[in-house]
Amino acid sequence: MNEDHAAPIMTAHRAGLIGCRSCGRVWPEAETHCQRCGAELVPPDRRSLSAVWAWLIAGLIFYIPANLFPMLKTSTFGGLRGNTESTILGGVVELLHYGNWFVGGVVFVASIVVPIGKFIAIAWLARVAGRPATVHDAHWRLGLYEVVEFIGRWSMIDVFVVAILSALVQLGFVASIHPGPAAVCFALSVAFTMLSAQSFDPRLIWRGLPLRSRKD
Repeated sequence: MNEDHAAPIMTAHRAGLIGCRSCGRVWPEAETHCQRCGAELVPPDRRSLSAVWAWLIAGLIFYIPANLFPMLKTSTFGGLRGNTESTILGGVVELLHYGNWFVGGVVFVASIVVPIGKFIAIAWLARVAGRPATVHDAHWRLGLYEVVEFIGRWSMIDVFVVAILSALVQLGFVASIHPGPAAVCFALSVAFTMLSAQSFDPRLIWRGLPLRSRKD
């Protein structure tokens, strides 16, 4: 007799366990605090996605002026030779114009491609969290979440570059570089996006798994 179904897909929730989001230790659902790190044990809940959406929208709001306002303000000979302002995209175009393809490509990826990709990835994860999924889908979603978490630590590269240039290029009357309003907006956008990713509960990814998996 052929079995149409394999053994039930066991998850921590179905086993009556709850994982600590701080240290990763698993405890019975009756526990309220982690005995290892002392953190409060909170079961996964789709209502927590409201915080994810709130931080994500805030990050998106600040990302718009970060691309419209100047990132750098350069003054040459006290402004006698003019003051120049560069937006993120304008700086990329200028770097490419002078043949700095590598630097321009890095800035473009770090400032345009990565932030937009994070917005899309977090929004998609929040949308599908807790919904029906296969084991393969769940692993793919978890991998995407880990990539977003890993990239988050490198998202401030533009702000670091602006801070270094502003500190080094201060030649008084000859030349000086100052950060523009876009630097603050970009930093806030990155911070809010990181908070959005940290507010996402990856345990919700496994809530959509079926009770049984079919054999091929």
